[in-house]
Amino acid sequence: MSKVLIIGGGIVGLTSAYYLQKKGYEVTVLDKGDITDNCSFGNAGMIVPSHFVPLAAPGMIKQGIRWMFDSKSPFYVRPSLNGNLVNWGLKFMKHATAKHVSQSAAPLRDLSLLSKKLYEGLAKEPDFDFELTNNGILAFYKTEKAGEEEAHLAARAIELGLDMAVLTAEECRALQPDLKLDVLGAVHYRCDAHLYPTKLMNALLQYLLNNGVKIERGRAVDKIETAGNRIMKVFTGNTIWEADQYVLATGSWSPAVAKMADVKISLMPGKGYSFMEPEPQQRLTIPALLCEARVAITPMNGQIRYGGTMELDKINTRINMQRVKGIVESVPAYFPDLKPALPAEKDIWYGFRPSSPDGLPYIGRSEKRENLIIATGHGMMGLSLGPATGLLVSQIASGMATDLKMEPFAVVR
Repeated sequence: MSKVLIIGGGIVGLTSAYYLQKKGYEVTVLDKGDITDNCSFGNAGMIVPSHFVPLAAPGMIKQGIRWMFDSKSPFYVRPSLNGNLVNWGLKFMKHATAKHVSQSAAPLRDLSLLSKKLYEGLAKEPDFDFELTNNGILAFYKTEKAGEEEAHLAARAIELGLDMAVLTAEECRALQPDLKLDVLGAVHYRCDAHLYPTKLMNALLQYLLNNGVKIERGRAVDKIETAGNRIMKVFTGNTIWEADQYVLATGSWSPAVAKMADVKISLMPGKGYSFMEPEPQQRLTIPALLCEARVAITPMNGQIRYGGTMELDKINTRINMQRVKGIVESVPAYFPDLKPALPAEKDIWYGFRPSSPDGLPYIGRSEKRENLIIATGHGMMGLSLGPATGLLVSQIASGMATDLKMEPFAVVR
């Protein structure tokens, strides 16, 4: 039986393991932590075919510079002489064009729709109850400018065959009558869905363990041995791991791990924060995006998860309370009845989104190491794009035709 070693136990690593196991591979997953501390647990749980515009888009550089001078802003680049950041930033600027946005729309849409379809299939499997809910996402706006931008996005989405509708404030209130609103309107991303990430990850882990996949926690890779154009061995301390094929799915840690195999990946970690609050009245039933504030709000497990910010910096353990304050203070401006308290540091989750400079993930074989498949760089859409990425990884590993054209996601592009 052919062996595959997956480095990384987030949603991409676990869904890759799921589809590889289904194809008959002997699969081992290594994770540097205990798995429950990764981005796949603390995110907003949104499945977003609506997000067909990459982060690298016109206007983002100008907006980003403005936001840098506001400690509570939703986007922040920590100034530093970090060579990786400079290199990433130059590539980002090169891709922040209307042409790039136009070329990226269909590939991102197709990857998202494939993932949504796979989630719907997974939800029908025994023991896979992860609260998948198909009532879309409401993107609320308070200003005419944001309303125009959202209407333009909706028009483009409809051209791409996605289900969206521009709603007045009154139409928004009719959808959730118990929720007070102070907005001009919203776009209802009806093509979107949401789920409870903790239940999803636990169900995946349980399935994998029940079906012969080895899950190795606390295994940080510290050395990779290569020969010719192949990876021969992976080391975690004194333990040696050998396989026929290797999958790199370590999110924001991917550049450092890839470097051990002399492979370059351009990525920056984008730190995001989230916290949970009880919501016994369950007034919010449809996830919300607050357009101007760039905050995501999701009902899950009888609570509400508030999340947001994108802080580009080196991986670190700092919690920037000003960023969390920015999330907390933005909510009542849209929902006067929702007044989350500023959480204690111990109750704040943070994670790092692996952000590629052009806003598209890397999915494919390494040109330098023929038995290495790279699956990373999903930015804020890791959970949303996980199953599609896992399926594509299994198809690449087995030499099958892939469900999608892979050129837009090529590791070298």
